[in-house]
Amino acid sequence: METSIRTSTPILNEKNDLDFAQVELPANPVRESAEFAYLKTDVVQIDDEGVSIAANYISQKLQSESYTPRTWRTHPVHILPHEPHSPNDPWNKAVLDWIFLISALNFSFWSEKEGRSDRYGVEWQASWESDEKKVWTGYWSLVAALNKALQNGLPITDPAFYSSETLCPDSLIESIFAPAAQCSETIPLLQERIAVMREVGFILTNGFGGSYQGLLDEFQRRHDGQGTAIDLVKLVVDSFPSFRDEVYLEGRKVCIWKRAQILVADTWAAFYPDLAITSIHPLFPGERGPVIQDLTMFADYRVPQILHHLRILSYPASLEKTLREGRYLEPGSREEISLRAASIVSVERVRQEIIKMVDSNGDKAAGKGAAEDVSSVLIDFFLWDLAKRLERGEEKIEGIETSGILPAHRTRSIWY
Repeated sequence: METSIRTSTPILNEKNDLDFAQVELPANPVRESAEFAYLKTDVVQIDDEGVSIAANYISQKLQSESYTPRTWRTHPVHILPHEPHSPNDPWNKAVLDWIFLISALNFSFWSEKEGRSDRYGVEWQASWESDEKKVWTGYWSLVAALNKALQNGLPITDPAFYSSETLCPDSLIESIFAPAAQCSETIPLLQERIAVMREVGFILTNGFGGSYQGLLDEFQRRHDGQGTAIDLVKLVVDSFPSFRDEVYLEGRKVCIWKRAQILVADTWAAFYPDLAITSIHPLFPGERGPVIQDLTMFADYRVPQILHHLRILSYPASLEKTLREGRYLEPGSREEISLRAASIVSVERVRQEIIKMVDSNGDKAAGKGAAEDVSSVLIDFFLWDLAKRLERGEEKIEGIETSGILPAHRTRSIWY
């Protein structure tokens, strides 16, 4: 296991005037990669005043909305594990396989018909408890499609099933992702999604006993039961090429690892224990716990949009024009790398600001809980949910100055 490094200015000394207290930073290559790429691309900029104002806003919202890792369980179409957790519970094993496939396919849901009723969507129930029909769009269209298939008796989240072209032919997968009747779009990157399913299903079936649970068992075996979040991310990246979200910039590898990190974060959140009963995480029982602080935010196209709206990120006029005109950003272009890298770095800065609030003001400024409870993962979860509520017109940010919401950047990629 890699050891932590100690630094007094964890994020970008050259562009960060904040004098952070010394903190332990884990050896997550994504942090270092993002710092490097942010400086080298020099397109998107981070506003330190915006970071400070937004950090105060976010910390207050996390407190007022009681936003915790357990919030994951409140989404109406998530499949919830049984509690208390048992490693021999077949239901929880199935939940893990569901989380794995969702994360493997969690990419590229932006629509050419954004804001229109005929954009790609999947019709399914409004929740597991409701028979009312609803058309789910974006990321939720993936969740709805898989849930509907399971409800119809298809073992679509079983790696042995979806890796097999005989048991699960391409035509069946295409039908599972069929759009609702009123939609004129099909799911983006269908053939790439099928290829990802074949790859990860084959590797799980032939290398890890045919399940995500098997991968978790191997992960803890390798780390003597003390494995942490970043240890699991590295195993996923090493084992599955389609999770290897990396690009080269000026001859140096830049690791972003969006889907690998969100797989681990969703695993952590789905099985996060009820702290009134136990503080030991059932899947990360080591004495350091899951150390979810090891992980960064998940650099996609939706969170940069809300970071700009909150005035944390600022864009040059040329990039704003590109976004407003809906022009495509090539994967690996300087603008695209800069958007993702700046998002990672800026959320790390927000996290550090909230930690300072916790340390200096305790419950009064940043809510209950020690500084070690503040993670970029939870901030990302909150920002993504906030962006979706803003998109649906369900919420408006008040009390702080914001920029107009720009369209999300358009990059078709399996990485996010």
